[in-house]
Amino acid sequence: MREPVELRRQRILAVVESRGAVKVSALAAELEVSVVTIRRDVEELARAGRLRRGHGVARPVRPVEAPGPAADRSGAGSAAGPGQWSPEGATVAVVVPERHSYLYETLHGARTVLEESGTRIALHIAPQTVGAERPLVEAALTAGARGLLIAPRWRSALTEEADYRWLAEVGVPTVLMERRPPAGSGLHALDSVSSDHWYGIHLAIDHLIALGHRRIVLAARDDSPTARRVRTAFAEIAAARPEVSDWSVVLSSPDAVPGPGPEAAGPAEGGASTAARTSRAAHDRTPLDLAALLRERGATGAVMHGDVDALMLVQRLAEAGVRVPRDCSVVAYDDVIAGLGSPPLTAVSPPKAEIGRAAAELLLHRLARPAGAPGPVRRIELLPELKVRGSTGPAVCPEAGVTEAGDPEAEEAARAPRTATAEAAHAP
Repeated sequence: MREPVELRRQRILAVVESRGAVKVSALAAELEVSVVTIRRDVEELARAGRLRRGHGVARPVRPVEAPGPAADRSGAGSAAGPGQWSPEGATVAVVVPERHSYLYETLHGARTVLEESGTRIALHIAPQTVGAERPLVEAALTAGARGLLIAPRWRSALTEEADYRWLAEVGVPTVLMERRPPAGSGLHALDSVSSDHWYGIHLAIDHLIALGHRRIVLAARDDSPTARRVRTAFAEIAAARPEVSDWSVVLSSPDAVPGPGPEAAGPAEGGASTAARTSRAAHDRTPLDLAALLRERGATGAVMHGDVDALMLVQRLAEAGVRVPRDCSVVAYDDVIAGLGSPPLTAVSPPKAEIGRAAAELLLHRLARPAGAPGPVRRIELLPELKVRGSTGPAVCPEAGVTEAGDPEAEEAARAPRTATAEAAHAP
């Protein structure tokens, strides 16, 4: 027998009033009716003033009051009952760097999940100064934030390590977005959601190899955790692929480093081999002449991080008479604005919005657990995808690189499995 409409709506009210904000999809699953039916019921109940309706969420008429500064951040004693936490009206602090379009997409993903749950967002934009995140977090906690989503800038390895201790002792559930501290570090046991940038670089190199490119350059930044992971992954993968006869790593822009002084110090990533294969010093502030480098290395493929640097470098290649993709195939890394180029750039596209959504869901899951039962730490990685556009194509002469046609000696040198420079990279 079909359940009477009024009885079903009474059950909806009971669930919402006992738990706070509840997703319509969750109500449908629990009451074993369609989402369309529940949505219609919620609309009628809201019209009658018996509950409040949000985007995909049903909320009680009387929202749970946000905790004051002295509230127990564990969630005990909240309106949801002893040892439980209700998102309705509670506040979560979100901290991201200023002028960072990549992480702003991540922020929008997190915002969608938090708003649907009825959680209030206290957004803090960290300026481009060392240690800017800590005072923002402390202020948010003083104001009563119950949880923290954070994407620290971490322009260098040293600034990253300096944040480990205080972040580990924040005292509220915390999730790192698009940041993954190294194994064994002070934040290894902190929840995190990030892209698998090793896999992203694998996609880029594999795509170029499939098109016949054998000499590949990475023009990358060196001023963020993502940049450092991209550079390390490229060195590891390119060195391991027998099809790649020559590779090198260069700075994509003069301002692509942390900056002068102690902040920029730290061990070279990837070890001595990477350092030997890098064509330019880590803090060389002169503009990159990519066209000259491609001719010098005989390279026909380039991976560029991030999008703005990639688009500018492609423009400079055109000015130097290097045609993309006929003379050089280009893969951008980030895919924020890569598709707007001329030609539109093939790009590795990390799942930026999905990172934010997964991080917010993980934080809500952590907050919903009973006090004193934190559960296992979760380190989630999402795989990027490759979006093939107009900037990559078959290598015209993959083994000969950009040597002049009809020059047997030059072509024979280009076909060598390892150039003198490449061999030097593996010398003790």
